[in-house]
Amino acid sequence: MIELNRLRDAFAALNGRAPRFYRAPGRVNLIGEHVDYSEGFVLPLAIDRVTVAASAPRDDRVVRIRSLDRDDCAEFDLDAPHPTRAGAWSDYARGVAIALSRRVPITGADVAVRTSVPIGAGLSSSAAFELAVGLALLGASGQEISKHELAHAAQEAENGFVGLRSGIMDQLASAFGVRDHALLIDCRSEEVTPVPIPSEAAIVVADTGVKHELSGSAYNDRRAESEEAARLLGVRTLRDVSIADFARRGATLPELLRKRARHVVGENARVLATVVALRAGDLATAGAHMNASHDSLRDDYEVSAPELDVLVDAARTVDGVYGARMTGGGFGGSIVVLARRDAVAPLGRALESAYGSRFESKVSVTEVRASDGAAPIA
Repeated sequence: MIELNRLRDAFAALNGRAPRFYRAPGRVNLIGEHVDYSEGFVLPLAIDRVTVAASAPRDDRVVRIRSLDRDDCAEFDLDAPHPTRAGAWSDYARGVAIALSRRVPITGADVAVRTSVPIGAGLSSSAAFELAVGLALLGASGQEISKHELAHAAQEAENGFVGLRSGIMDQLASAFGVRDHALLIDCRSEEVTPVPIPSEAAIVVADTGVKHELSGSAYNDRRAESEEAARLLGVRTLRDVSIADFARRGATLPELLRKRARHVVGENARVLATVVALRAGDLATAGAHMNASHDSLRDDYEVSAPELDVLVDAARTVDGVYGARMTGGGFGGSIVVLARRDAVAPLGRALESAYGSRFESKVSVTEVRASDGAAPIA
C-alpha cells in the first residue's frame, strides 16, 4: 500500500510545501459484462488498490503534475486556448481539469500521484487516476461537486479528451465504493445500491497480461449488434427485454443477433439474481451465476479468449471456488473468482500451473477486498 509519509516527503522535495491528500480506488466487476451500453445492471466493487494524489494550490493558472510511479512530470496552462493531447498519461489529468473547469472555477495546482492499482490489469487504473486527480484539483481550488458529477467529469475526460469510448461504470464504482460491499449500478438511472459481500467470501483477480488486437473493433461490433437487436425487437435497449419477452420473441431475430441479445437479456437477469444470492449469503448460487455469465460471454457474445478460458476452467476445479468468469471487455485481460477464504492459496497455485503449462508467460493472481470510494484523506 501507499505510504503517505513517503508521498508527503516527495511532494515537499518537489514543491517545498505541505500538501493535502486524496484517494480513489480501482475496481473489479463481479458480474454484468457488456450490458452497460444497453442501460443494464452491473455489480462492480471498488478495491483496496488505490491511487493517491497530493496537491497544493499555485498562484498562477498552471497545473504541474508528477507521477512518482513513472518518474515523469508534465504541466499545462488552464487558459491554453486550444488544448491538445500529448499522447501520454498526463492527458487523463488535463482532460479532468478541462471537464472540471466546465463545472466550477479551477485554479492552478501542484500535484503528485502514486498508485497501487496495477496498470493495464483490467482493474480500472485510469478511473482511479482520474478521480484522485479530480479531487486534488477541486481541493486545491476550494471547490466541491457531487460524486455523480465527479464521475461524469472523469468519464468526460476519457471520452472527450483522451478519446477512449468508455462507459460510466468504472468511475461510479470508484466514486461510490463501500467497504465490504459490491455496488449494484443501474446504468440507466445511475442509481448505486451497496450490496453486502459475505465475510467468508474471497474475491481473486487473475490477470493474463494479454490483450488481443481485435478487441477494439469487436467491441464496437458487439455494441452495434446489441443496438440492432433492440431495434428489431422495438425497444429502446435490450434492458427493456425480459427473459419471458425473449422466450416469446427471440426467435424472430437473425441467429447472430439472437445470440447477442440472449447474452444481454440473461446477463441482466443474472446480475439481479446474484444480488439476491449475496444478500442471502448464498455464495454457491452467486458463483453459479458467475459461471453462467462466463459461458454466455464465451458462447453467445463471443468475447472470451483461450487465455481466459484456461484460467476459468482451472479455477472451477479448485475445492472452495464458487464461480469464475472473465471480467472486463474480453479478448484477454483478467478473470474474477468468488471463493472461500481458505481456497485462495490453492487457487493461486492451480491458476499458475494451468496457465504456465499452456502459455509461455505467467499469470498475476491477486486477492482484492471491497473498499470505500474516492475521498479526501484526513
